Amino acid sequence: MDIVSDIAVIRPELFVAIAGMVMLMFGAFRGESSTKFIYWLGVGVLVVAGVLVLAGPTGTSLAFNAQFVVDDFAVFVKVLLLIGAALALILAMPFNLREGIDQFEFPILIIFAVLGMMMMVSANDLMSLYLGIELQSLSLYVVAAIRRDTLRSSEAGLKYFVLGALSSGILLYGMSLVYGFAGTTNFEGLATLFAADSEASIGVVVGLVFIAAGLAFKVSAVPFHMWTPDVYEGAPTPVTAFFAVAPKIAAMALFVRVMLEPFGALVLEWQQVIWFISLASMLLGSFAAIVQTNIKRLMAYSSIGHMGFVLVGLAAGSEEGVTGILVYLTIYLFMNIGTFACILAMRRGGRMVEDIDSLAGLSKTNPMLAGALALFMFSMAGIPPLGGFFAKLFVFRAAINAELYVLAVVGLLTSVVGAFYYLRIIKVMYFDEAAEPFDKGLGREITVLVTVTVIVTTFFFIGLAPVLSGAEAAAAVLFAV
Repeated sequence: MDIVSDIAVIRPELFVAIAGMVMLMFGAFRGESSTKFIYWLGVGVLVVAGVLVLAGPTGTSLAFNAQFVVDDFAVFVKVLLLIGAALALILAMPFNLREGIDQFEFPILIIFAVLGMMMMVSANDLMSLYLGIELQSLSLYVVAAIRRDTLRSSEAGLKYFVLGALSSGILLYGMSLVYGFAGTTNFEGLATLFAADSEASIGVVVGLVFIAAGLAFKVSAVPFHMWTPDVYEGAPTPVTAFFAVAPKIAAMALFVRVMLEPFGALVLEWQQVIWFISLASMLLGSFAAIVQTNIKRLMAYSSIGHMGFVLVGLAAGSEEGVTGILVYLTIYLFMNIGTFACILAMRRGGRMVEDIDSLAGLSKTNPMLAGALALFMFSMAGIPPLGGFFAKLFVFRAAINAELYVLAVVGLLTSVVGAFYYLRIIKVMYFDEAAEPFDKGLGREITVLVTVTVIVTTFFFIGLAPVLSGAEAAAAVLFAV
């Protein structure tokens, strides 16, 4: 392939990279006075990038010696993570301004993190995979600690950095083992090698386990979840909202591509690993959340449980399983953004309030906010006909068809346990004595985001057909011979 063809394939990533550098120069020369403009410019860049992704080449296109791939799977996931990043950036604007952390660097770091995620999703080689992960991670380390005058935020950034560095080392070690025993880092080369000889050497299997462990950290799956509650609680709430959606979507997509493309022929070797971390994530995420009193920590354990449900689809190792994963990630995006928008509205006396007990009697003091939060809780619990029900339906159906009955049963039981702590929030809002009301006025951005996410979550079943057909087309790419 010549360089012109390569550039045509990477046009969205190239645009995001150039736009990020231009924003950085503009902010450096104009100073803090440019902050609001750069925030909206960042949102515009993400929207344009989404348009470029959708307008890109059809079919499967390779670039840079087959290290970068654009296919239906990559397009579907990139659109999701760009939507998630744009919504999180809009969510951050009023909060950062109010809290005095509205530095112009914040949206630029988000832009570069998104660039890393887009590279991750399109990685077709272990080397490009690692470059994408590190570009994302370096930006996220800084964003987690963006509130430098707060001990909790600094602690969150430090914990994420130390554990992230450890996971990167684990991932690199696994990649080096695979390269040493297989002789290539290219996904297509590895797939061809293992298809011809399904009896992989012990070195490749050990390397594969290390790679799975490194990627499990990125999606905060048990037992690599330890950073999640502290980072979710310590980071500023809009940063937590961003962490909960875009990086999780990108990392899960990468997890799926790595397991099914280069190592698809070794499904029996990695399926039991995915089976275990899925089971452990569902159990820990459900039971650990019960005792939480801080709503952000509860959302952290909730996200661990949700990633366990998503991994059920990967453990199935089937096209139906990947379709279920993509549908789950789509509705997960809107449920989480909506929930964190509601959490951002929890302000009393100009200060953020995070205790679940502070929601007492919210239905009397702010019935609209209570109704929206209750709807998101019902959806996360999987109550039909809300979006969360269809998310779980597709992954559990894939598990049953793959004869993973234990996973399906445990998934259903942990969903019931999860319903307890989601319904507890609704009980506090509707049946407890009213506490001191929250500050009036949600702000225009939060009001719009809550409204949009409520509509999507409630009426997801109306748009299910196009989402499902897109997910099926994206999943089919990974199983094309």
